[in-house]
Amino acid sequence: MHSTITRITQRIIERSRDCRDDYLSRMKQAEEKSVHRAVLACGNLAHGFAACNPSDKSALKMTNAVNVGIISAYNDMLSAHQPFQYYPEIFKKTAQQMGSVAQFAGGVPAMCDGVTQGQPGMELSLFSRDTIAMSSAIGLSHNMFDAAAYLGVCDKIVPGLLIGALSFGHLPTIFVPAGPMPSGLPNKEKARIRQMYAEGKVDREALLKCESDSYHSAGTCTFYGTANSNQLIVELMGLHLPGSSFINPGSEMRDALTSEACRRAIKMTPQNGGFTPLYEIVTEYSMVNAVVALLATGGSTNHTMHLIAIARAAGIIINWDDFSELSAVVPLVTRIYPNGQADINHFQAAGGTSYLVKTLLEGGLLHENVKTVMGEGLSFYTREPFLENGKIVWREGPEKSLDSAVLTSFDQPFSAEGGVKLLKGNLGRAVIKVSAVDPQHQVVSAPAVVFDDQNQIEGLFKKGLLDKDFVAVVRFQGPKSNGMPELHKLTPFLGSLQDRGFKVALVTDGRMSGASGKVPAAIHLWPEALDGGLLAKVQDGDMIHVNALTGELSVDVPAPVLAARTPAICDLKRSATGMGRELFAPLRSQVSCAELGATVFNDGFH
Repeated sequence: MHSTITRITQRIIERSRDCRDDYLSRMKQAEEKSVHRAVLACGNLAHGFAACNPSDKSALKMTNAVNVGIISAYNDMLSAHQPFQYYPEIFKKTAQQMGSVAQFAGGVPAMCDGVTQGQPGMELSLFSRDTIAMSSAIGLSHNMFDAAAYLGVCDKIVPGLLIGALSFGHLPTIFVPAGPMPSGLPNKEKARIRQMYAEGKVDREALLKCESDSYHSAGTCTFYGTANSNQLIVELMGLHLPGSSFINPGSEMRDALTSEACRRAIKMTPQNGGFTPLYEIVTEYSMVNAVVALLATGGSTNHTMHLIAIARAAGIIINWDDFSELSAVVPLVTRIYPNGQADINHFQAAGGTSYLVKTLLEGGLLHENVKTVMGEGLSFYTREPFLENGKIVWREGPEKSLDSAVLTSFDQPFSAEGGVKLLKGNLGRAVIKVSAVDPQHQVVSAPAVVFDDQNQIEGLFKKGLLDKDFVAVVRFQGPKSNGMPELHKLTPFLGSLQDRGFKVALVTDGRMSGASGKVPAAIHLWPEALDGGLLAKVQDGDMIHVNALTGELSVDVPAPVLAARTPAICDLKRSATGMGRELFAPLRSQVSCAELGATVFNDGFH
C-alpha cells in the first residue's frame, strides 16, 4: 500500500473510533434478532404476506426462506430510472427459483437535476438525498426482510439509498444499477452549442435539438457527472456486481446481471451460509477506496459532501483534509467528459472498472482486503461479466487499457494528482475540482463581481459588462439559504468569457454541476453567507485570490475594514415557498455545513 493511503486510513480509523464502535454495536444488536419476521405476531405476519401468491405465502411462513426487500427509485419520466420498471419481476422470478421470495418494499423519490437546473425545484435537490434515506427506512421498517436490494442511479439518489441502507446495516445488501444510455451527440459538440446559445449565435430550436440528441433514450446520461460517479464509487466499494455499472439497459447482459444480483443477495444471508451484512462491507477501508476512486477518475464534486454523509451514517468521520491529502498522491487515470471528450461508454470499452481496479491495486492505491457482495476481496473486481448459456461468468479483465487516451495506468497518468483540492483562507473552506481546468487557469486574482442569484449574470453578460477579468461571487446559495442548488446556468457564460481570454473564476457557497468543467470554481464554501460567512461582506471590486496550486482562497481587504462592514441580507422569501419549498423549511434550518455532509441527520448518526 502507498504510505499516504495507509496513514490517512489509520487517521480516519482513530478519529472515528468512538462513533464507529457505537454504530457497530447497534448493528450487531439488530443482527442478533435473527430472521426478523420470526418475531412478528401472527397478525403482523399475515398483513405482510396477504397479497402474495400461495407459494410465496407458504415460503414466508418458514423462517429458513429468504425474503429480499426491494427499494426502488423507479419512475418513467427520468431516463436513468425508467429501466427499473422491470427489475422487481426479475428479482421475484429469480428468488422463486431459489425457494425464496422478493417483495417490493417501497419506492423512493427520484428527481433529476438535469430537469430542474435553474428552476425552483432544484432547491429541493440536495434535501431529496436525506428524504430518500428516510423513505428507504420506512420501506424496510416492516421487519419482514432478510436482505435488501436498492435500485437507483443518479445524483442524490444513490447516496440517499446508501445512507438509508446503513441504518439497516445488519442486512445483507446489494445495489443494482440500470446502466448508461447509448452514446449520442459528442460531449464537445454539446458544450459548443450550449456556449453558442449563451452568446446568442444559435436559436433555441438548435439548442433543443442538441440536448435531445444528447439525452435520447433510457439510461443514465453518458457524461461523467454525479450519476456515473455514483455507479463507479459503489462498484469499487464492493456493493455492485463486478463490471455491472456501465452495461446499457435493455440488453441480455443487463437482465442477467439483475438476476444474478438477486442470487447474490440471497447467498449473503445466514440461511445460505454466506452471511455478509452491509456493515462489514462499508468500513473505513472501503470509504477510503471510494475517495480514491473519485479522485483517480476526476469524479463529481458533489461527493465531497455525499461521501462524508455516507461515512457518517456508518460511524466514520472523513473530511476535506482527507480528500485533499489523498488527491496529492492519487493520480488521474481517466479522461471522461468534462475531463476529456470521451463518454462513459467509451470508458467501459477501454477497460472500464475492471482495468481501473487492476491498475489502482497495482499502484497500492486501493485496499484489497475488504469484503464485497461477491464474498471475495477487491481483486475479484478486476474481472468482467460474460454470458455462457445465459448465465453470468466472470473472467479476468484486460491486462492493459484498450484506449490510453481515455483510461491509462497508475504509472503513466494524465496528472500526478487527483481532481479535487481543498481551498482555505479568510473566506473559509471550499473545494475546487481541477481535473478539467487547464493549468493556466488554476490561479486567478481579480476583482469581485457579486451576485445573490445565479440568474443575474445573464443580463450583465449580454450587455458586455462582464468582458473583463473578474471573480464571480455567488452567495446565499448554501444549504441553509436555499437548499444549495447547482449553479449550472453559470457554466456557458463563464466558459465563453474564459475562451475570450479573460481571467475568470467562481466563488460560491453553493454547488456547481457534478460535471464541473473548465472554469476554476471554489464551491461548497463554508461558513456560508447566511451563517456568518465572510462572503456576506464581500463587495464589488474587492480583490479575490483563487489559487488551486497553493490552496489559497481569500479576499484582499484589511481585517478592520471587513469587520466594520455590515453583512448583506439574504432574501429568504425568494426561496421560502413555491414548488413545495415551504415543506423543506425545517431541513434548511437544521442542515449542517458542506464539510459535514450538508445533512440533517447530525445528531442521529452518533
